[in-house]
Amino acid sequence: MKSVAKNPSVAVIDIGSNSIKVLVAAREPGGSLKALKSRTIDARISTGISLSEPRLGTEGMTRGLAAIRDLLAEAAAFAPARIILVATSAVRDAANGTDFRAQVRAATGHEIRILTGDEEANLIGRGLTCDPALAALQDFYVFDLGGGSLECLLFKDRKITQAQSLQLGCVRLTEKFILDPAAALQVAESTALALHVRDELKRSGFRFPLVAPAAVFTGGSMATVRLLKGALHGVKLEDTPAVVTTEALAFLLDELAPLTLDQRKAVPGMPAARADVFPAALVTMVTLAHYAHVDQFHHSLYNLRWGLAAEALAALP
Repeated sequence: MKSVAKNPSVAVIDIGSNSIKVLVAAREPGGSLKALKSRTIDARISTGISLSEPRLGTEGMTRGLAAIRDLLAEAAAFAPARIILVATSAVRDAANGTDFRAQVRAATGHEIRILTGDEEANLIGRGLTCDPALAALQDFYVFDLGGGSLECLLFKDRKITQAQSLQLGCVRLTEKFILDPAAALQVAESTALALHVRDELKRSGFRFPLVAPAAVFTGGSMATVRLLKGALHGVKLEDTPAVVTTEALAFLLDELAPLTLDQRKAVPGMPAARADVFPAALVTMVTLAHYAHVDQFHHSLYNLRWGLAAEALAALP
């Protein structure tokens, strides 16, 4: 009989539109999850995601495969009991997503699980419940902004009562509304993008209570906000306040919108790979906050990977 490690770990590789991430996690004696390894590689496999028939480009697939191989090698050092590869909007929507999955399988021996929008949203919700900083919250929103989609959830008594995945990712919206991402953001572009976000939220059927509960935000766009704040004060992201106000987001948008791409890349703390899509992300976050009557977000680093890790660890013998 195969023996199981006393404190086994699992590895999750999340193949997103803008970045590919790994989490190796194990359960601590008290039942909480502990990260043994976490890393993000900006691979941007989603170029062309806004087209009527999205396709993954050859360069994007090459970058994605290289990132997956690197992250698998790093995860192998922890001898995880399970290794899980999942893909979200970019691969899910691409006409040639099956080709990319076949390349990954041939190169690594691992299958990629394609998450539906509902699965993605619910697993993000499960990941958030692993965050000890949110233990006191009972009723709250969860929003996760990626490159291809925006996940919206509503918790009541710490149980998910609504979950929607909307095609409002920052890469998708940049391609759709911003003519030249290397130039300063134009008022007409920002206005059209904001109107589109508002209209999609209205059409989605997601019900926003008149009195907004607490709001939690995950994903790389809000992490970038904190990176910029950390660089301004000379501290790491983890040492910046987790609460980000809508006013602060609007101020940051006003500061960055007039800058060219090269100028944005030069802003201390700005990840170079996100500088082109960050204006669209800020417009989306500010529009969402206003639509949902939210005046601040609590940023959490517990996300989809944590939900998948919790699911996988619970299934181990």
